[in-house]
This record gives sequence, C-alpha cells and structure tokens, in this order.
Amino acid sequence: MDYNTNNNYSTTSYSAGGGGGGGGFMPGSQNASDSPSGGKRSYGKDTLRPCTIKQLHDAIHPNPDAEYFLIDGSETTQITFVGQVRAISMQTTNVTYKLDDGTGIMEVKQWIDAEQQSGDDGGDGGGQERKEKEKVVEQGYVRVWGRLKAFNNKRHVGANIIRPIKDFNEIQYHLLEATVVHLHFTRGPPGELNDNSKGGAQNMNGNGGAYDAGDMGGVQKLPAGTSAAARKVYHTIANTPQSHEGLHVQQIAQTGGMEIGEVLRAGEELVGLGAIYTTVDEQTWALLDVN
Repeated sequence: MDYNTNNNYSTTSYSAGGGGGGGGFMPGSQNASDSPSGGKRSYGKDTLRPCTIKQLHDAIHPNPDAEYFLIDGSETTQITFVGQVRAISMQTTNVTYKLDDGTGIMEVKQWIDAEQQSGDDGGDGGGQERKEKEKVVEQGYVRVWGRLKAFNNKRHVGANIIRPIKDFNEIQYHLLEATVVHLHFTRGPPGELNDNSKGGAQNMNGNGGAYDAGDMGGVQKLPAGTSAAARKVYHTIANTPQSHEGLHVQQIAQTGGMEIGEVLRAGEELVGLGAIYTTVDEQTWALLDVN
C-alpha cells in the first residue's frame, strides 16, 4: 500500500489475472460504467481502495453526476472487496451476483463482453478450460474489483473483475488491509503519531479532540478526557522496568501507590482506549507501543 502526503490512498496491488496496480487501473476498465457502451473517464485520477460492504453503503455520493464516492472523507473511484456469493442471476447483457462479507450485502453486476466471450470459445479450447477453473459458484468466496454505482437510490458495484478466492487467508488479509486504510484516513498516517507540529496527534484521536502533549514520547498519547487514575497507571507501566510480559495489577498498585480496585478500573479504561493490552492473564498488562 502507498499513501501520499495529502492523505490520499494512491495504489495497492493484487493478483487479478493480469491487473491490479498503478493506482487501481484495471484491464477492461473501459467497461466500468453501467452499460456496455462505457463512458469517458479520467483514469489518471483513479485510486483503488480495499473496503467492506458496509463502507460502500455508508459512502457519501457528493452529487448525482459525480463519478466517485467519499469513504472516510476521501475521494474513492475503484474499490476491491471480498465476499461470499449468496445468489447468481444470469441476464442477457450481464451477470448479477449478491455478495455478503459479514458487514452487509451488495449486488455486483458484471457486463458480458460478447467479443471476449467469443475469443475464449475459440482456438484449442484452452480459453474455455481456464474459464471453468475460474468459475464463480454460489456459496463460494470471491474478490471483486470495480466501481460503486448509484441508480434510483439503490447502490451496486459495476465489476471489472470477479475472481474466485482459492486461499481463504486472503479474506483475513483483505479485512486487515481495509482496517489499516480506514485508520489511515480517520486517525492519520503512522508517521504523524508523534508529529504534533503537523496536527498528527489530533488526527489520531478520530473525534477531533486534542491529545495530551504531556504524555511520554515514544509511546501512544492518551486522549483528552482520560481519567487521572488511568494516566497514573499508564505512566507506572511505562516507567517501571519489566519483562516482555508487562506488569501485574498488584505490582502496578504497589509501585503507583494505588488501591487494587482503582487500578483495575483504570486498566479497563486503558484497554478500551487501546493504550494497553493483557498478556499472560487478565491482570497482567503491557503498553501497546504504536511506533
């Protein structure tokens, strides 16, 4: 993945039978519109963003004529997601798939290219054999590359490529990447975590609240509104020598001069903030270092 300095997601790469790099441009993108006739596109500005179906439903369409949507406030043209095929509907000019990725359901339309279909059927039959190997089936998992469309207040994806998933680890890889990209746009690039001069600390909050610049450098900043007890527990863990297993609640209480109950409540708050995590048991904590 690559992100430019303007906070725009610019490119990602996948194996899609010959396409998938260069900012999301795909072979066959000339058929990306809602009809086989296509339309005039400005592909130099195209991006490819991994996302979930829920993000597609929540995406903002600036105006009916816009050829892009806004996801997390970022202009998005081409998208990719994975899902399970719930239904397949064959039409004269297109195939409609109903896909479910656990966050929502989306219709995906792939237009039938008569010339390409004729080419696959010709020759020594090799094209047909490859087509059968890549056949999309109901209840199978697929990856989709295409564009989000809106027609009569209903959304669907116009697909450039639909490829069956053979390695199911790809499902988890995709969800992780979609999460990373979402956090990039909602909380800022990783490099901005400790760069308060560029407003990175504020971006990481996600809610627009400022972070306390008094926290230790080199570890995660705590958001404004964090309780005094949570800050004390956090700093105790950060400043106390420890193994990779972290510190037990009793040691934190003893070192910080706090009551066990107070430490437990503060620890629950810090876990909820993503500042610490449990290690060998529920009462042994370590800092979540974001560097």
